[in-house]
Amino acid sequence: MNTYVLLSVIDIVLLIAGLAIYLFIVGGQLAGVAEKLEECSDLVRQISKNAEPIVAGVSHINRTGGIVAGALPLLYGMAEGIVVGVTPRAEEPAERPPNVPAAGRRRSRLHEAVGYNPDATRKAPAHAAK
Repeated sequence: MNTYVLLSVIDIVLLIAGLAIYLFIVGGQLAGVAEKLEECSDLVRQISKNAEPIVAGVSHINRTGGIVAGALPLLYGMAEGIVVGVTPRAEEPAERPPNVPAAGRRRSRLHEAVGYNPDATRKAPAHAAK
């Protein structure tokens, strides 16, 4: 029975040592994260300080952008009119040749293989006659 007690004590000591090592490693990682977050906080404060003069001009920039955006359709229409007026057009030939392929008319084999005849009168199916 003494052996069981000794093994239990050793097991508990190893468990506590493992937990202590784990907490030491996690604590070091958390300290590194805290340092990086502090650096980020300083950078955010600096960016905020640099952006303060810009904030006042943003409303003016938005107003000007709205005016330009409103004028774009008018400017686009005027530009299209200018382009159409100055673009040279090719003269169309007086008489166009017919659209006939060079090899002549193509022969269909549909009549031979299937027996399709568009001119023949259709008979009603047997089930429709009842």
